[in-house]
This record gives sequence, structure tokens and C-alpha cells, in this order.
Amino acid sequence: MTRVVVLGAAGRMGRMLVQAVHAMEGAQLVAAVVRPGSSLLGADIGEICGLGKIGVAATGTLGESADFDVIIDFTTPASTMDALAFCAEHNKAAVIGTTGFDKSQLAEIKHHASAIPLVYAENYSTGVNLSLNLLATAARALGDAGFNIEITEAHHRHKVDAPSGTALMMGRAVADALGRDLEHCGVFSRVGQCGPRSDDEIGFSVIRGGDIVGEHTVTFAAEGERIEITHKASSRMTFANGAVRAALWAAAQSPGYYDMQDMLGLKTAAK
Repeated sequence: MTRVVVLGAAGRMGRMLVQAVHAMEGAQLVAAVVRPGSSLLGADIGEICGLGKIGVAATGTLGESADFDVIIDFTTPASTMDALAFCAEHNKAAVIGTTGFDKSQLAEIKHHASAIPLVYAENYSTGVNLSLNLLATAARALGDAGFNIEITEAHHRHKVDAPSGTALMMGRAVADALGRDLEHCGVFSRVGQCGPRSDDEIGFSVIRGGDIVGEHTVTFAAEGERIEITHKASSRMTFANGAVRAALWAAAQSPGYYDMQDMLGLKTAAK
């Protein structure tokens, strides 16, 4: 049995993660961390998440948690970095779904992966990760044949970062397949007299509104035809189940920096 801690357990995604761990065969929820000072401290996390009492009380820090094998963290960059430092110090595996890290934080994440098994992905959906392989194939076939590439993403009005981590994943998959650097060819704003697009740019458009869980479309547009590869998520449980699967897998791995492509065996399949 893999002992799991969920951080941010009282949030929208955190509650889904608690439910997914509770339901997943081979996983045992041993602790649930909520925001320090929260009025929910000490409450049974099962009751908070609609499961009834499950005997796991909400705590305010990872240090208060029972002994565990792996954390699942979908919180904020600052909180995640603190949690990873704790895991590295105590030799615990980690599954990270937080987005919005800066370059120095991403470098630190990779540094921690030299000491612990660490899975980091902007999206834990099996469908999205399969889409990355499809996009790379499409990009190699179309990207240098007169097709312009645009990425559109839509999320709920509460999402705080843009473009989404998943949109960036898709952009990198396309850029890498074409031998381009997304930092140089990615276009994230078009306002006013911006002129015609260049052939090698990859454009991003963002929609925020309502309760959209997550929708991503990559368009390959040429004169006379257009190809679109789209993924739509209708429930956060899709991401939660994927993250719990990743946690069970990570707990059995050697130290290293992994993503969902590793866990699903898609990197090997693509070779």
C-alpha cells in the first residue's frame, strides 16, 4: 500500500485528489494538508470532501503529517517549493501539478529530482499526454509545409496563470518536433498594428470564463485547409486520477525527474 499525502486538500483540485486517493486501489491517504490558519484545521478531511469520516484530520504543515511515501501537490509555486525541500530532506517521492513556476524554481525542482523520484507535469490527463505525441507527429508532417500553428486554451474564471501549463506543454511539443525554441517563436500577445504573422511563430490565445475545466486546441492552418487537434476535459477527476496513478508509480522509482510521458510509457513508444 502506497501512503499518500495530499497538499492543498481543501481546494477545488485538492478535494478531487482526496477523493481519488481514497478510491484508488493500492493507495492510502495518510495525511491532508490545508492552508496554515485555516478554520478547517483538525477537521476530518473526508467530511470536507464529501466522503464522510475517514479518520484523517486536516493539518497545517507537511511536518505534522504521518509517515508517508509520496506527496501530491497542486498548490502554489511558493508552497510547492517548501514541500519539495521537505521531501528531499526526508527522502520522499513527489508528484507536482502546480503551474506558474519561474525559471529559478524550475531549476530547483530539477535539482531536487537528483535526490528523490519526482513527477512534474502541467497536466495529468492521459488524453492530453497522448495528444502531445499526436501533435509532435502532426508538426513534423505539417509545420514546415506551409501550415501556421496556433494554440487556443480556455479555463474557468478563477485560474490565475496564462497561458495554461498544458498550452505551454503543447507548444513545446510542437516546437521541439520542428527544432524551434518556444521562447523565441512563441507569440503570446497580439495588440494593435502587429503586422502579419511570421511563418515560424506559434501563437497562443487565452479564454477565461465561467466554470470551464480545460479545453485546448492546436490548429494547423494552411491555404485551403485546416487541421485541429483538440482535448476537452469535463471533470477535474480526470487530472486527479492521473496524478494518483503517477504517485503510485513514482513511489516505486529511483530518484529522477519524470513526467506523465514516462509514467505512461509514451516516450518509449514514440521512439
